[in-house]
Amino acid sequence: MAPDKPVPRILTQEDLDVFQESETYNVLMQFILDLRAAATGRPNSFRCEKSEATKSIISLLDEIQNLTGLHPPVSNEKSRFGNPAFREFYNDLEVRLPDLLRHHFPDVQEDRLVDLEAYLVESFGNSVRIDYGSGHELNFICFLLCLSRLSILKPSDHPAIVLCVFNRYIALMRVVQSQYWLEPAGSHGVWGLDDYHFLPFLFGSAQLSTHKYLRPRSIHDADVLEMYSNQYMYLEAIAFINSVKTASLRWSSPMLDDISGVKTWEKVSEGMVKMYKAEVLGKVPIMQHFLFGKILPIGELPSDRETTEEKKLTQHEGHIHSEGVWGDCCGIKVPSAIAARQLSHTGELRSVPGGSMRPIPFD
Repeated sequence: MAPDKPVPRILTQEDLDVFQESETYNVLMQFILDLRAAATGRPNSFRCEKSEATKSIISLLDEIQNLTGLHPPVSNEKSRFGNPAFREFYNDLEVRLPDLLRHHFPDVQEDRLVDLEAYLVESFGNSVRIDYGSGHELNFICFLLCLSRLSILKPSDHPAIVLCVFNRYIALMRVVQSQYWLEPAGSHGVWGLDDYHFLPFLFGSAQLSTHKYLRPRSIHDADVLEMYSNQYMYLEAIAFINSVKTASLRWSSPMLDDISGVKTWEKVSEGMVKMYKAEVLGKVPIMQHFLFGKILPIGELPSDRETTEEKKLTQHEGHIHSEGVWGDCCGIKVPSAIAARQLSHTGELRSVPGGSMRPIPFD
């Protein structure tokens, strides 16, 4: 009999309240804080010791990126929404991932390997909606946390996890987002920071918190971005936004523009932690998709005590929600700003031959 896969369990605010008092929540939040501490004051080029486990994860991500070359985007000239070839990439990843994980982590038992597989595949987005958001990014952290709970990753690996492994994942996701024009999950992207990610800002502000010269307002200085974006996750994220959005940060990312007025990076870093707790881990629409398995379990939740009739569940594109509560995946579809940027001034799609759609005047 195949091991049970991790499943979403949170349906209501009451369920989320119980989760936020659980051991899994505390372990997850502490893991994020530990990675933040490991990133504090350290640029991406910091020479951290890579264990065999961290090398294996980076190698695994390299192999996954190779899969994108096997599934090039299809001609999609009539739409700036997600490219259907993403589904082929995603399905191929699902098929290959069990063997890839067995190869890289041969000592992990099958019932635990199922958990690793579930979190990792979910960290690449949703294949039905062809979108990506903070909930998917959270799944990659859960994948790393599971490896930590299995003692494959050690506390001594924390610098390499955040500066090397997580950075490699973000680089891979930017390839995936750019190649397949992934749409922002939900109607508002990642709750106002940018279209896709949150944690590069949380970890990245910690990296900058001890810098002698750079200040939050430095994100508006093109020379600073050119010189330092390869060293700091926060600045790299800003540079990426600038590369795909035609409008200034004031219009394309007003929350990031507002945050740039904070006096110190330390204050920004503290605020990012509070915001992550409230706007990601504290939002039912996102956490309704959080997976619980053997490594990251949850006990009885309030909705478990209700009958099926009392729960009043709503089916939506292959998953369920409590009636009247939409998920991060269920907002109005938003076209990819990357797709808009890849339109040439003549109206032709640069990345897909044969395109002929004209750009709209805003992103």
